[in-house]
Amino acid sequence: MPESRKHTILAIDDHPLFRKGVSDLIGMDDTLELIGEAANGPDGLSVAKQFNPDLILLDINMKGMNGLETLKAIKDQDIDSRILMLTVSDNEEDVLTALRSGADGYLLKDMEPEDILRSIRKAVQGTVVISDHLTQLLAKALREDDRINEQDSITALTAREREILQQISHGMSNKQIAKTLEISEGTVKVHVKHLLKKLNLHSRTEAAVWALNTEKNTAR
Repeated sequence: MPESRKHTILAIDDHPLFRKGVSDLIGMDDTLELIGEAANGPDGLSVAKQFNPDLILLDINMKGMNGLETLKAIKDQDIDSRILMLTVSDNEEDVLTALRSGADGYLLKDMEPEDILRSIRKAVQGTVVISDHLTQLLAKALREDDRINEQDSITALTAREREILQQISHGMSNKQIAKTLEISEGTVKVHVKHLLKKLNLHSRTEAAVWALNTEKNTAR
Protein backbone atom coordinates (compact mmCIF):
# COMPACT_ATOMS: atom_id res chain seq x y z
CA MET A 1 0.00 0.00 0.00
CA PRO A 2 1.63 3.32 -1.06
CA GLU A 3 2.49 6.02 1.44
CA SER A 4 -0.26 8.64 1.79
CA ARG A 5 2.21 11.45 2.31
CA LYS A 6 5.81 12.29 1.62
CA HIS A 7 8.46 11.91 4.32
CA THR A 8 9.96 15.31 5.07
CA ILE A 9 13.72 15.82 5.25
CA LEU A 10 16.01 18.62 6.45
CA ALA A 11 19.66 18.77 5.32
CA ILE A 12 22.19 20.53 7.59
CA ASP A 13 25.57 20.81 5.86
CA ASP A 14 27.96 23.71 5.29
CA HIS A 15 28.85 22.69 1.72
CA PRO A 16 26.38 24.21 -0.82
CA LEU A 17 27.40 21.74 -3.54
CA PHE A 18 26.69 18.76 -1.30
CA ARG A 19 23.33 20.19 -0.24
CA LYS A 20 22.49 20.57 -3.94
CA GLY A 21 23.47 16.94 -4.49
CA VAL A 22 21.28 15.83 -1.61
CA SER A 23 18.39 17.90 -2.96
CA ASP A 24 18.74 16.31 -6.41
CA LEU A 25 19.00 12.84 -4.88
CA ILE A 26 15.88 13.24 -2.73
CA GLY A 27 14.05 14.69 -5.72
CA MET A 28 14.47 11.31 -7.45
CA ASP A 29 12.12 9.66 -4.92
CA ASP A 30 8.48 10.69 -4.91
CA THR A 31 8.02 9.45 -1.32
CA LEU A 32 10.57 11.97 0.00
CA GLU A 33 10.51 15.76 0.23
CA LEU A 34 13.34 18.12 1.17
CA ILE A 35 11.52 20.76 3.20
CA GLY A 36 14.56 22.72 4.36
CA GLU A 37 18.30 23.30 4.19
CA ALA A 38 20.75 24.93 6.59
CA ALA A 39 24.44 25.76 6.28
CA ASN A 40 25.22 25.69 10.00
CA GLY A 41 24.08 24.29 13.34
CA PRO A 42 22.13 27.27 14.74
CA ASP A 43 20.16 27.74 11.50
CA GLY A 44 19.58 24.00 11.31
CA LEU A 45 18.21 23.94 14.85
CA SER A 46 15.88 26.82 14.02
CA VAL A 47 14.55 25.11 10.88
CA ALA A 48 14.15 21.81 12.74
CA LYS A 49 12.08 23.52 15.45
CA GLN A 50 9.94 25.21 12.81
CA PHE A 51 9.17 22.20 10.60
CA ASN A 52 9.84 19.14 12.82
CA PRO A 53 10.87 17.03 9.79
CA ASP A 54 10.68 13.25 9.74
CA LEU A 55 14.43 12.99 9.14
CA ILE A 56 17.40 15.30 9.58
CA LEU A 57 20.59 14.70 7.57
CA LEU A 58 23.43 16.16 9.62
CA ASP A 59 27.09 16.73 8.80
CA ILE A 60 29.71 16.65 11.57
CA ASN A 61 32.51 18.88 10.31
CA MET A 62 30.89 22.31 10.28
CA LYS A 63 32.41 25.62 11.36
CA GLY A 64 31.26 27.08 14.65
CA MET A 65 28.62 24.76 16.06
CA ASN A 66 29.66 21.34 14.73
CA GLY A 67 27.37 18.43 13.96
CA LEU A 68 27.80 16.68 17.30
CA GLU A 69 26.93 19.89 19.15
CA THR A 70 23.97 20.42 16.83
CA LEU A 71 22.80 16.85 17.47
CA LYS A 72 22.83 17.40 21.22
CA ALA A 73 21.04 20.74 20.84
CA ILE A 74 18.29 19.11 18.76
CA LYS A 75 17.87 16.37 21.36
CA ASP A 76 17.73 18.95 24.15
CA GLN A 77 14.83 20.65 22.34
CA ASP A 78 12.85 17.38 22.33
CA ILE A 79 12.48 17.54 18.55
CA ASP A 80 11.32 14.05 17.63
CA SER A 81 12.87 13.94 14.14
CA ARG A 82 15.08 10.96 13.37
CA ILE A 83 18.69 12.11 12.88
CA LEU A 84 21.03 10.54 10.34
CA MET A 85 24.67 11.63 10.38
CA LEU A 86 25.96 12.03 6.81
CA THR A 87 29.63 12.95 6.91
CA VAL A 88 33.17 12.22 5.72
CA SER A 89 34.37 11.37 9.23
CA ASP A 90 34.89 7.70 10.01
CA ASN A 91 36.73 8.61 13.22
CA GLU A 92 35.79 6.09 15.93
CA GLU A 93 35.24 8.79 18.53
CA ASP A 94 32.90 10.72 16.22
CA VAL A 95 30.90 7.59 15.43
CA LEU A 96 30.55 6.53 19.05
CA THR A 97 29.77 10.04 20.29
CA ALA A 98 27.10 10.55 17.63
CA LEU A 99 25.36 7.23 18.26
CA ARG A 100 25.60 7.55 22.03
CA SER A 101 24.15 11.06 21.77
CA GLY A 102 21.05 9.73 20.06
CA ALA A 103 21.78 9.69 16.32
CA ASP A 104 19.61 7.15 14.51
CA GLY A 105 22.26 6.22 11.96
CA TYR A 106 25.64 7.12 10.53
CA LEU A 107 26.55 7.18 6.83
CA LEU A 108 29.70 8.23 5.01
CA LYS A 109 29.57 10.64 2.09
CA ASP A 110 31.78 8.42 -0.07
CA MET A 111 28.93 5.92 -0.48
CA GLU A 112 27.37 5.54 -3.92
CA PRO A 113 24.43 7.98 -4.35
CA GLU A 114 21.94 5.15 -4.86
CA ASP A 115 23.12 3.52 -1.62
CA ILE A 116 22.67 6.79 0.26
CA LEU A 117 19.15 7.16 -1.15
CA ARG A 118 18.33 3.56 -0.24
CA SER A 119 19.56 4.19 3.32
CA ILE A 120 17.51 7.38 3.59
CA ARG A 121 14.41 5.42 2.57
CA LYS A 122 15.13 2.88 5.32
CA ALA A 123 15.87 5.60 7.89
CA VAL A 124 12.54 7.40 7.43
CA GLN A 125 10.82 4.05 8.02
CA GLY A 126 12.59 3.68 11.36
CA THR A 127 15.43 1.36 10.41
CA VAL A 128 18.89 1.94 11.89
CA VAL A 129 21.31 2.56 9.02
CA ILE A 130 25.07 2.54 9.47
CA SER A 131 27.81 2.23 6.84
CA ASP A 132 29.01 -1.39 6.82
CA HIS A 133 32.53 -0.99 8.17
CA LEU A 134 31.29 1.44 10.83
CA THR A 135 28.93 -1.25 12.12
CA GLN A 136 31.96 -3.47 12.61
CA LEU A 137 33.80 -0.61 14.31
CA LEU A 138 30.95 -0.03 16.76
CA ALA A 139 30.52 -3.74 17.49
CA LYS A 140 34.26 -4.01 18.13
CA ALA A 141 34.17 -1.02 20.48
CA LEU A 142 31.33 -2.62 22.43
CA ARG A 143 33.15 -5.97 22.64
CA GLU A 144 36.32 -4.31 23.89
CA ASP A 145 34.41 -2.33 26.50
CA ASP A 146 34.55 -4.29 29.73
CA ARG A 147 31.25 -2.78 30.84
CA ILE A 148 29.25 -5.42 29.02
CA ASN A 149 29.09 -9.17 29.48
CA GLU A 150 26.65 -10.42 26.85
CA GLN A 151 25.20 -13.40 28.70
CA ASP A 152 24.88 -11.63 32.05
CA SER A 153 23.26 -8.63 30.36
CA ILE A 154 20.68 -10.71 28.50
CA THR A 155 19.85 -12.59 31.70
CA ALA A 156 19.31 -9.29 33.52
CA LEU A 157 16.58 -8.26 31.07
CA THR A 158 12.95 -9.17 31.64
CA ALA A 159 11.12 -11.15 28.94
CA ARG A 160 9.35 -7.99 27.80
CA GLU A 161 12.63 -6.04 27.65
CA ARG A 162 14.24 -8.78 25.55
CA GLU A 163 11.22 -8.68 23.27
CA ILE A 164 11.49 -4.92 22.85
CA LEU A 165 15.27 -5.11 22.33
CA GLN A 166 14.67 -7.53 19.47
CA GLN A 167 12.19 -5.12 17.92
CA ILE A 168 14.71 -2.28 18.27
CA SER A 169 17.34 -4.39 16.51
CA HIS A 170 14.89 -4.71 13.60
CA GLY A 171 14.73 -0.92 13.36
CA MET A 172 11.25 -0.46 14.79
CA SER A 173 10.24 2.84 16.40
CA ASN A 174 8.54 3.07 19.80
CA LYS A 175 5.22 3.65 18.05
CA GLN A 176 5.68 0.56 15.85
CA ILE A 177 6.72 -1.56 18.85
CA ALA A 178 3.70 -0.38 20.83
CA LYS A 179 1.37 -1.34 18.00
CA THR A 180 3.03 -4.74 17.50
CA LEU A 181 3.00 -5.65 21.19
CA GLU A 182 -0.37 -3.99 21.83
CA ILE A 183 0.91 -1.79 24.66
CA SER A 184 1.11 1.97 25.01
CA GLU A 185 3.97 3.98 23.53
CA GLY A 186 4.67 5.36 27.01
CA THR A 187 5.14 1.82 28.34
CA VAL A 188 7.57 1.08 25.52
CA LYS A 189 9.60 4.18 26.41
CA VAL A 190 9.86 3.04 30.04
CA HIS A 191 11.05 -0.42 28.98
CA VAL A 192 13.60 1.08 26.58
CA LYS A 193 14.94 3.32 29.33
CA HIS A 194 15.31 0.35 31.69
CA LEU A 195 16.97 -1.96 29.19
CA LEU A 196 19.48 0.72 28.16
CA LYS A 197 20.37 1.22 31.81
CA LYS A 198 20.79 -2.52 32.41
CA LEU A 199 22.99 -2.89 29.33
CA ASN A 200 24.87 0.30 30.21
CA LEU A 201 24.21 1.64 26.74
CA HIS A 202 23.42 5.21 25.77
CA SER A 203 21.05 5.03 22.81
CA ARG A 204 18.63 2.88 20.83
CA THR A 205 21.08 2.74 17.94
CA GLU A 206 23.85 1.43 20.17
CA ALA A 207 21.39 -1.11 21.57
CA ALA A 208 20.40 -2.22 18.07
CA VAL A 209 24.02 -2.81 17.03
CA TRP A 210 24.78 -4.57 20.33
CA ALA A 211 21.74 -6.84 19.95
CA LEU A 212 22.61 -7.78 16.38
CA ASN A 213 26.22 -8.48 17.35
CA THR A 214 25.09 -10.61 20.31
CA GLU A 215 22.73 -12.52 18.04
CA LYS A 216 25.56 -13.28 15.62
CA ASN A 217 27.87 -14.46 18.41
CA THR A 218 25.14 -16.70 19.82
CA ALA A 219 24.51 -18.25 16.42
CA ARG A 220 28.15 -19.30 16.03
